[in-house]
Amino acid sequence: MDTNNTAFDFKEIDPEGMATLHAIEEAKAFNNWMYQTIKPYCKGNVLEVGSGIGNISECFLADGFDITLSDIRENYCDALKNKFPKQANLKDIIVLDLVAPNFEQQYAHLLGSFDTVFALNVVEHIFDDALALANCRKLLRKGGNLVILVPAYQFLYNRFDEELDHYRRYTQKTLNAVFNQNQLPIIHQQYFNFMGMFGWFVSGKLQHHKTIPPGQMALYNYLVPIFKVIDKLVFNKMGLSVITVGQK
Repeated sequence: MDTNNTAFDFKEIDPEGMATLHAIEEAKAFNNWMYQTIKPYCKGNVLEVGSGIGNISECFLADGFDITLSDIRENYCDALKNKFPKQANLKDIIVLDLVAPNFEQQYAHLLGSFDTVFALNVVEHIFDDALALANCRKLLRKGGNLVILVPAYQFLYNRFDEELDHYRRYTQKTLNAVFNQNQLPIIHQQYFNFMGMFGWFVSGKLQHHKTIPPGQMALYNYLVPIFKVIDKLVFNKMGLSVITVGQK
């Protein structure tokens, strides 16, 4: 793997990422669970970084949030425009590169514009994660929240991560360290999706799948009500993902 800021050429189509997003697209219960988990920390004018094909975006739009969607790939932005053609609370759909060399000049019109910036399963794709969060901070108004969700535990790194061009997986400690490095006081932290660890390990490490099989995702989605209870039973102390919320 190269050591540039980004893990791959973002101008390419990203077939593995697209297949994964489409598998998750139909998992409405799972997407809503993720949305409801971060919703309490989202407010005001919202920016989603790495919107993909809009799996979580549609939850925000349906709930009435004023939101700007973004992605580094133009084909994803085109997909978003086709998916959400007439949404009054959709402010814009933009191409956004969190580690652009001239970030402040290129996105001067966005600096200090948002009350919430969130990025779900994005930062692990970026070599310089500290720079990515530094630029997220620049997009926030004073008092604004930054919500980051990333994959948890390096021991779970497997074929899925390789195909999706993940640089790393995190723990609460390592993710919080990037927030602290950027002077973003932490107001919330937790793990998410405990049972997902077992599915990720079996499907990606033992079965060596390149992408999430749609059938497995459909079964997982069906079992979400049970998995939500299990997350509460383990007090969100372990999970397939880790979430940190910081405030500017």
